[in-house]
Amino acid sequence: MLSKKEKTQYSKQIILREIGEIGQQAFKKSNVLVVGAGGLGCPVLLQLTTSGIGTIGIIDNDFVALDNLPRQILYDYNSVNFLKVDQAVNKLATLNPNVNFIKYPKKLSSNNAIEIINRFDLVVDCSDNFPTRYLINDTCLLLNKPFIYGAIFKHEGQVAVLNYKSSATYRCLFPKVSNTTTNCSQSGVTPTLTNIIGSFQANEALKLIIGYGKLLTNKVLIVNSFTASTSIIEFQRKSNNNYSKINLQFIENDSNYNNSCKNENNLTELSIAEFNTIIKNDVQLIDVREPMEKPIIDTLNAINIPISVLPKKTNLIEKHKKVVLFCNSGKRSKSAIALLQNNPYNFNNLASLKGGIIQWKNTIKQPSETK
Repeated sequence: MLSKKEKTQYSKQIILREIGEIGQQAFKKSNVLVVGAGGLGCPVLLQLTTSGIGTIGIIDNDFVALDNLPRQILYDYNSVNFLKVDQAVNKLATLNPNVNFIKYPKKLSSNNAIEIINRFDLVVDCSDNFPTRYLINDTCLLLNKPFIYGAIFKHEGQVAVLNYKSSATYRCLFPKVSNTTTNCSQSGVTPTLTNIIGSFQANEALKLIIGYGKLLTNKVLIVNSFTASTSIIEFQRKSNNNYSKINLQFIENDSNYNNSCKNENNLTELSIAEFNTIIKNDVQLIDVREPMEKPIIDTLNAINIPISVLPKKTNLIEKHKKVVLFCNSGKRSKSAIALLQNNPYNFNNLASLKGGIIQWKNTIKQPSETK
């Protein structure tokens, strides 16, 4: 039950018909694990705490660094060189003393994932690397737990609700890990984007807990803060051998995740040098950005099929020659390929421009570029 003080504290959200006192009580009874207390984890933790989630687990083995401060909003100068989980809980407890926080100052690994995730109803994935995402995915699949996926790269972010009531999983979206291991420490990220994507993740978590609104199941929301644009691509749960191998022994085998970034995969990325070589041949170039996104490059002779309408225009994609997809950063083009390699499309002739068209533009002189 909610106390009189809690009813006052949460009164503005209790007024909402979709939440009410019953929904608020569901928040209070829920247990949510947040993996990662960094750029995405901070806004997620902030929103879940102030919304009244009863128990919040936080797992992160990292320490606060000075260059975290522009985007990791739970920390300040006094937090630098201290454990993130400690500093986060110190701050969050002052915002809502009603919440029970469980700290895990460690890395999520094959040795502890099942034990930790099993005690929570829902996982919010705020990690920043592929091995951890696959470990979360596989553990949630085995334990039948839903999780909220979020990722950011430069000016672009993604959000999806995965493994909820047999919906698609991370391995459906990305069957095998990309061979790039770039994160925001290497590529940079817009500080505001972490708050945008983190807030979307928290919003999906709240909706899932009490069952209101439309969830991002079997679809991924893509947000571009540079162009102020959003798009949604749909994908389905795969019925293949990706899941048959996932069992207790597979998850507890650390080599399945520590080396996952080195595995071969069916998502081909072209470096700028490879791209410059291949465009001299008979290839099809597809720009998956929205029509008015800049830079507009006329010299490539590419066709524009925005990712938001891609499933309806697959008839425009060549099947008997190499096809290279690109966007501003390389993230949307990889998502597009993941979609097109899935049923019912099954394209196997696709590649993505690594780093995107902006990185290519910065290395290539463009005399006929449209301003």
